[in-house]
Amino acid sequence: MSAHEEEDFAPASTPGYKPTAAKSVDEYAQMDAEDESLARWKASLGIAPGASTAPAAGPKVTVFTLELDSPTLPPGKKLVLDLQDPSQLTNVKKHPITIKEGVEYNVRITFKVNHSIISGVRYMQVVKRSGVRVDKMEQMLGSYGPHPKGEAYTKNFDPEESPSGMLARSGSYNVRSRVVDDDGEVYADWEWSFKLAKEW
Repeated sequence: MSAHEEEDFAPASTPGYKPTAAKSVDEYAQMDAEDESLARWKASLGIAPGASTAPAAGPKVTVFTLELDSPTLPPGKKLVLDLQDPSQLTNVKKHPITIKEGVEYNVRITFKVNHSIISGVRYMQVVKRSGVRVDKMEQMLGSYGPHPKGEAYTKNFDPEESPSGMLARSGSYNVRSRVVDDDGEVYADWEWSFKLAKEW
């Protein structure tokens, strides 16, 4: 990735905010252990002494799917990109996803925290058309620990409206998406494309 592309993914910063040093699930469980209500809240998040059963090996986070959802989608139609399927990722670059112009839609992402506590996790995407950046989105996912039941988390982003008009419909848009945390650790980085049309 070129230096210019890296600049596209520079996260927004909050003046005065400094990420804290990374801690293990057990370290977080021991912090403020005498506070009963805080201990109950941490336990509901799966943060309890000895709760970390997964080995701290492999990726901290696995991103499973990216989904586009809209109330205007025809019944039964889903736009889900399986990020664990390399052939689907290759295919979606050659055959763009079709998004109806001028409609409200939202992005949904499904991911699993395998081990550790992750903080300040955000989803970022840069949309380019003919090599020129036309949009950048940055959405905060939040801070998470491994799910108490080992399940995946789903995050719905704020609704957006797709562009419309003849110029918007001509050609396709290339998107680079990334899931990154406060420390700059990249958990997922993938490319996909879409085109706008009069219908889904």
